[in-house]
Amino acid sequence: MKEALYYKKIDNSKLQCLLCPYNCIISKDNSGVCGVRKNIENKLIATSYGKVSAIAVDPVEKKPLYHFYPSSEILSFGTIGCNFKCPYCQNWHISQNVNYPTEYIEPKDAVDIAKKKNLKMIAYTYSEPLIWYEWVKDTSEIAKKNGIKNVLVTNGYINREPLESLVEFVDAANIDVKAFNQKFYSKLCGGKLEYVLKNVEYLYKKIHIELTMLLIPGWNDDEKGIENFVKWVATLSKNIPVHFSKYFPQYNFTVEATPIETLKKTYDIAKRFLNFVYIGNASIGNSGNTYCPYCGNLLIKRRGYTVDIVGVDNGVCKKCHNKIEIIMD
Repeated sequence: MKEALYYKKIDNSKLQCLLCPYNCIISKDNSGVCGVRKNIENKLIATSYGKVSAIAVDPVEKKPLYHFYPSSEILSFGTIGCNFKCPYCQNWHISQNVNYPTEYIEPKDAVDIAKKKNLKMIAYTYSEPLIWYEWVKDTSEIAKKNGIKNVLVTNGYINREPLESLVEFVDAANIDVKAFNQKFYSKLCGGKLEYVLKNVEYLYKKIHIELTMLLIPGWNDDEKGIENFVKWVATLSKNIPVHFSKYFPQYNFTVEATPIETLKKTYDIAKRFLNFVYIGNASIGNSGNTYCPYCGNLLIKRRGYTVDIVGVDNGVCKKCHNKIEIIMD
């Protein structure tokens, strides 16, 4: 445990956490909505500091990041807790259960694990890394000093001041935009969409970003909503990679899985406005491949997590020699 950053004392028994837009007012011996930032003796304590619920070596494409050192491996750390309460969460056993078993790992030791495995990237993922703020910041700072890249896989729900302080140590992020309507956020996960969108806009100017949307039938898969979303992304850049994923029933949600036809229609809509659109959790034609937006040349071929870099070299299309927005060695 460690004293948390970004809070203020209201009186002798109440604190206000200032990490995320909930700005929770927390009474003595209680926690904020995330479950891991607790008022202990009128100090806000990050109770999940150093608590690792999951650690694995993943393909970077699993984050998913398709334009950030493709075909590389990344060391992934997860913790417990989340500031959203999505009833369909894929990792609910750690995000919604703060008593899930963990092991304690110091930031320096986490970086040492990456170095011993000769891995050049660390991902903070599985549960929400932004409410694991102090450990992520300490670890990413040490990692950066050792030439290791830092990646956030996040819901993007954080206040601007702590985000600005963290982002100087971060190299890339995949931000999960749950839906492009406030009704979804209000009913299913909590929070306000506007904060997520503003943070996407900010991060786009600072680091490499990719976006993900899990398509849930009847909730966020309507064609007009998808079109509005990708149009908004295009106002930032047509080259931001966007991943649409197939939903399967999980946790407390029993809505049917996303039909393949919905994924196909979503892909077709998004490709009208964006250069790089991908479908996850389902095999649909060539929707996992990367093509040159200038000449159509196949740049990267993907089948699951099997990745073949065939038509791009150092971020340049081998056929038309145009620069592609892909970060490579």
